[in-house]
Parts: sequence; structure tokens; C-alpha cells
Amino acid sequence: MSIDYLEIKKILPQSYPFIMVDGIKEFLAREKLISFKNITINEIYLTGHFPAKPIMPGVLIIEAMAQSAIIFFAKSYKEKIKEDSLYYLGKVDAKFLKPVFCGDRLEIEIKPLKIISNAGIVSANAFVKDNLVAKAELAFSAK
Repeated sequence: MSIDYLEIKKILPQSYPFIMVDGIKEFLAREKLISFKNITINEIYLTGHFPAKPIMPGVLIIEAMAQSAIIFFAKSYKEKIKEDSLYYLGKVDAKFLKPVFCGDRLEIEIKPLKIISNAGIVSANAFVKDNLVAKAELAFSAK
């Protein structure tokens, strides 16, 4: 099952220009989600990071991972959240392996490690063309 941008906008509490997920390529409830973000020259943060060779900041890769986790949680565990839920990132353990450049398509795979009541821990792996560029464990809660 894929999820389009209009549905993503309904799920995420963020709004433009801070939505870091363009679409969902694959979704299996309670098992995994694969999202994508197309890194284009139109991204506002690329004008200063870095002008000569634009790359996506690591903190925004983590944000894309966290937003993908929100979508996974909201679609997999509808009974655990409210329509106007706010999400809190509690802990991040991340490693950055390669830069993500302008023109890349970042794909993020989310898998649950532990889900309890209104919180969870997920693994997040970010790829560009099947190359692992970042990996993280994210702990979050929904209120």
C-alpha cells in the first residue's frame, strides 16, 4: 500500500516547508514502512548547506526518519492516537555513513522494535540508491 502526499499532510503535525516526507513507497501495518524524500535544489536549507556542494543536513535526515516513524505509528496503531496527537522524540541514537546530495532520492525504512501504549522505539535506515547513508534508533511518544 502506498500513501500519497495529501494523506501524509493530514497525519503529520508539521507543515510546509518542514515536511520531510514526499511519499510512502511501501507500508505493511505493524511491520514496516518505506518513505522517500526527493532532495531538490528547491529545498530552502540547501542555499546555505553548502552553497558550493549542497548536502542535506544530518539533523534533517533524522527529522525525515522521525516523520516516517509518525506515519508508521499513526497508520499501524490508529487505536492508540488521537486526531490531533503531538509527537515527542525522546531519544535518538544515529550514525551518518555517507552524505546526501542535491538530486538524491532518500528512502527511509522504518521497523518497530518495541511499541507500548502511546509510545515506541523504531529502527530507521536511510538509503540512497541501495547504499546505507544513515541509521538510527528513535524513541518517541504520542500525546
